[in-house]
Amino acid sequence: MTGPRHETYGALLTACATAGLDTTGAEPIRLAENAIWRLRGGLVARIAKPGQQEQAARELRLARWLTTTGIPVVRPYPDLHSPVIAHDRPVTFWAELPPHGTGTVLDVATLLKQLHALPLPDFPIGHLAPFVRISDRIDAATTLPAPDRTWLRGLLAELQTAWTELPTGLPECVVHGDAWTGNTARPLNGGDAILLDLERCSQGPPEWDLVSTAIKLTTTGTITPVEYDEFCTAYGTDVTEWPGYPTMRRTRELRMTTYAAQHAATQPVWHQEAQHRVDCLRGRAGQRPWNWRGIA
Repeated sequence: MTGPRHETYGALLTACATAGLDTTGAEPIRLAENAIWRLRGGLVARIAKPGQQEQAARELRLARWLTTTGIPVVRPYPDLHSPVIAHDRPVTFWAELPPHGTGTVLDVATLLKQLHALPLPDFPIGHLAPFVRISDRIDAATTLPAPDRTWLRGLLAELQTAWTELPTGLPECVVHGDAWTGNTARPLNGGDAILLDLERCSQGPPEWDLVSTAIKLTTTGTITPVEYDEFCTAYGTDVTEWPGYPTMRRTRELRMTTYAAQHAATQPVWHQEAQHRVDCLRGRAGQRPWNWRGIA
């Protein structure tokens, strides 16, 4: 369901009316867990799921702070300092990016090295929540057989316990929370890559950000060993050598699997991929890497 027929279109109209913004010609950029709409005047509206007001407000505050540090990040619309609530959804407004492509693995390493070197801000940013929404996603994964959903809940509980026993790693810092190439943008006219989607930005272990690239080698098989070596060289460490890597890798794999399964419940095109990911986790599809397909 796209365009004016999408469930977030009504929230877009209401939020823009509240903010005094024109919705004529509004176009969807991406309609996923968060809906992104392009507006006139170089603006973008980001519509989160219901009940995410606190997270949206924190994301805006973090984005404004990060713009003062010199790190290239997506910029909030300057005239609106709080989310607009419409149809129980927080709506935030951002400056549209220049024409761009997706960033590279090296861009991710460069941006993370800058981000992780920052001192913590003088306001609370919350702590990393690696298991947020996973339980809800399992509940929503109605195309999966009941035994598979039960197994996923057991894996979730196992990993939650394992996180309390993680070995000592790098010092906690500001982390992005969902650091992969899809959350970076490289302007086509040159310039630095830009860090996007700060929804999960918080205080936490930097290894979590590094795992998102490491699993592209060890789990999904979407980058080469040479690319991964370049990433590690640019950042300065290889997270796969840390004893806590298997726990974080499995947690990220669980997040990716339940994300696919949730979408498969409403988009049959992803049913096969979601089941394949479950089969991989359950040992039914051989050894890693498993060459998972991306979920739009």
